[in-house]
Amino acid sequence: MDLTDYGFIPTMMPEDAVGAPARVTAVHKERYELVCEYGHTFGRLKSSIYYYGGLEDFPTTGDFVLINYNPSGDSQVVKTLNRKSFFSRSDPSPGRGEQAVAANFDYVFIMQSLNHDFNLKRMERYVTLAWQSGAIPVVVLTKADLVEDYSSQMQAAQRVAAGIGVYAISAITGFGLDTLKDDYLKPQKTVVFLGSSGVGKSSLVNALAGQGIMAVKEIREDDSRGRHTTTRRQLIMLPGGAMIIDTPGMRELEMWDVGAGLDEAFCDVESYFGRCKFNDCRHQAEPGCAVRAAIINGELPRERWESYLKLKCEAKYSGDKAGYLRQKQQWQKGIAKWSKNMKKNGKFKEGLF
Repeated sequence: MDLTDYGFIPTMMPEDAVGAPARVTAVHKERYELVCEYGHTFGRLKSSIYYYGGLEDFPTTGDFVLINYNPSGDSQVVKTLNRKSFFSRSDPSPGRGEQAVAANFDYVFIMQSLNHDFNLKRMERYVTLAWQSGAIPVVVLTKADLVEDYSSQMQAAQRVAAGIGVYAISAITGFGLDTLKDDYLKPQKTVVFLGSSGVGKSSLVNALAGQGIMAVKEIREDDSRGRHTTTRRQLIMLPGGAMIIDTPGMRELEMWDVGAGLDEAFCDVESYFGRCKFNDCRHQAEPGCAVRAAIINGELPRERWESYLKLKCEAKYSGDKAGYLRQKQQWQKGIAKWSKNMKKNGKFKEGLF
């Protein structure tokens, strides 16, 4: 088997490399599903390197690793190669820190359905994390067959995801799939799917693959929310040579070290920072604040500014819940104080604050 078909580049190999390169296609707790020059196999981490030595990052789906190949049993994973992109989140379990989601992908498909799942706040969060990963985010709005007119959702998504491709598709009718294939799903390229349960990730995988390789469950009729059908992150090779990393729907998606992601996702917000009268402007009550002026005259939506502040605060205190809550309370008090001052000075616009 030629590992370059799975996106491997020979220059990924370190000069002192010992072992055969392989790619992680799925993780089963302490056992890894792998593909290498010998075909598909399984492997386990070398304890002295990963568990006791702490010398390597624990692999996740999409990682390229070095293995000591064992033709008659599980191979031994001895090294995690450098990643070109990496997606992680704060582990929902208290005290466990960062949770790896996927690695070495070229695009992030941020998926929301055009019916009841459409949520701009969640989209902002996903776009921020996608930019931080090192890959290119793409917004994919699913279930276009269920709505007569989705132009308002498209326009709203384009405002939130400035400069990012936004596509409406239907896995049922096939609408929009050819465009996705032509633009992104090319040989040796890897796409990671992110989205809540019920947005149609598994249905899209099946439609792109041309066969039912992923289980699909109906959404609940009472709230249009889906149940988890993908139970683990896995890499799937499509017939055309592109690869997909499908992920379980995430009920909780907290920020983890996303400074660079905020810069990209909120470039429209940060463009005002250099225009303030004072270099150390906190964008609260200082005179000559460009951010305040932009919100007052309608250039910058208030909700967009508040989303930026919230995600910046959450990222800063991702490992300190108590600190995050304190900072959030201070931020809310600042917003209230600002609104009070605006009313007092006669500069308050009805519905703006």
